[in-house]
Amino acid sequence: MRQKTYSWQSIRDWLANQMGISEQRKVEVYLEISQAATLKDATYWLQIIFAAGIATIGLALSSPAVIIGAMLISPLMGPILSLGLGLAAGDFVLLVRAIANLGLSCAVAISFAMLLIFSLPFKEATSEILARTTPNTLDLGVALFSGAIGTIATCRPVKGVITSIPGVSIAVALMPPLCVVGYGVGIAFSLNFDDGLQIARGGGLLFLTNLVAIAFASALVFIALHIDTSLVREQVKLWEVKDQESNAVQSFLERYGFLKKLRPIGSLPGRLFVGFLAIAALLVPLGNAFMKLTEEVSQKQQQNSLRRIATNLWQTKFSSDLTDQPRSSIERLSISEKDRTVTVRLNIFTSKLYSPEERAAYVQELARKLNRDPRKVQLLLTEIPTAANEILAKKEEVVLPEVIKAPSLSDLQKELLQGLETAIANLNLPINAQLVNYALTIGNNTSVQVTIAYLSDRPISEDARSLVIGDVQRRLDIPDAKVDLEYINQAIAEISFEDNSVTIPTSINAQLDQVGNLLQRYPNLKVNFSVSLRNLENESLRRGRIQAIASYLETKWQITPNRLSSLQINNIGQTSNSPLPANSTQEGKVNLRLAVVPKPL
Repeated sequence: MRQKTYSWQSIRDWLANQMGISEQRKVEVYLEISQAATLKDATYWLQIIFAAGIATIGLALSSPAVIIGAMLISPLMGPILSLGLGLAAGDFVLLVRAIANLGLSCAVAISFAMLLIFSLPFKEATSEILARTTPNTLDLGVALFSGAIGTIATCRPVKGVITSIPGVSIAVALMPPLCVVGYGVGIAFSLNFDDGLQIARGGGLLFLTNLVAIAFASALVFIALHIDTSLVREQVKLWEVKDQESNAVQSFLERYGFLKKLRPIGSLPGRLFVGFLAIAALLVPLGNAFMKLTEEVSQKQQQNSLRRIATNLWQTKFSSDLTDQPRSSIERLSISEKDRTVTVRLNIFTSKLYSPEERAAYVQELARKLNRDPRKVQLLLTEIPTAANEILAKKEEVVLPEVIKAPSLSDLQKELLQGLETAIANLNLPINAQLVNYALTIGNNTSVQVTIAYLSDRPISEDARSLVIGDVQRRLDIPDAKVDLEYINQAIAEISFEDNSVTIPTSINAQLDQVGNLLQRYPNLKVNFSVSLRNLENESLRRGRIQAIASYLETKWQITPNRLSSLQINNIGQTSNSPLPANSTQEGKVNLRLAVVPKPL
């Protein structure tokens, strides 16, 4: 038995020597960790308060950078390592001091976090807060590994601490879960008790997981490094005699016989059993959370698989027509499953609407690939009509990399205008609306503005405007482009002449100037005249009135006669072969209507 004990001690000493941890270093580590469990260090308590403040504000702002800053302060690592060392060495005095320090530190951090939450005008549970309310066994594993490497870094010379401690502090994240507890308690007392209690419970479980795992892992490392050699124990006893807190704890233990018997804490297997028991107790709630997480991941994977099958099926068999020309492209696809019924919501851009038979064929094929009853597969298809050339633009092309000469400014301008012409030329406008012209402007801040003029008998509705604007932005592939729709009234003017007069009334000049201005701005516009005569007015008045309007537009606005045309209508809007109404009192009028000259083929 003595030989086995000697071999075990030799292995531990060999491991410590391999890691560069001498007897003197063990004494230094033991004393440093013991001193870290003190309650009289003002700097430590300031670190607790400031770290809690930074972490609470970072959680409220949902700022990972601020939260990481609070992690790096990590004042709680000292007393947690003291707890692990007390468990490893069987030092009950150190264990009591560490527990007292941790209990008071947690109370201070939670209380300060509560005060901050009460003072904040907003109390929304951010994503960073909710992320720390559902710990699972993976968090326990992270804490175990982090506690082990943190202990090794502490025991090694200074170079090991510098390279490892920051990563350990970030990995275990001790302060943020405590502040989540404070947030939950604050919410429970100010807004909603049940919600606050649930958040506090989740944050507390995460902190307790990190605390127990780090303390247990550090105890294992301290045991493996044989931190409590005879020389170390002698030096520690000399220090404890001079330390007031240690003497106070020792005096307290000596007052009660049953407490005095607890030092040292039984045998090493007994102390390890206590650690394993704590870990096993944590595995129950953490395991339930892990199983829930596994189910959620499994459901998400299944949904991704269904979405991938539905997407590939549409792209391979339904996105092209019989001549293998592109017909549609997927804008959005979502899929859900409930009660064994799969519902596919599919939004597509298409140049030709799909028939009910084609939709049924897709459902049948999808059900076959999913091995489902077609009655258990539903398709909610939303079709957005568009031009065929847009579908072509959406197809991905694989091109070999090549060296391209930087284009000149004129080339870029020409390419941009050509792209605009291609995108706008076949723009779909509502019924009775005709495209007149379009223009593109790029501001100093690189913002793009497109102005589209259209001709119609009335402005298009707000819903139609939104659809047209969205269509233009998609065609240009500039989501933030500003699109202005300029309405031009087709019935531009109505001129009432006096009896048997061809003189244009002065009050009509403003309307004619508007007509002339539009004809100058848009060369593809023309004017159609509709003339009605009063009873007893002769045919020469028709030509005279038209000629008066044409002369005005040509003289003032240089509008050539070939852009003016008249619709031959006789007295009071009747054709020349129709009888005149005997009781008509309609005044003689000339109606001017704008029209778009079609482009030559």
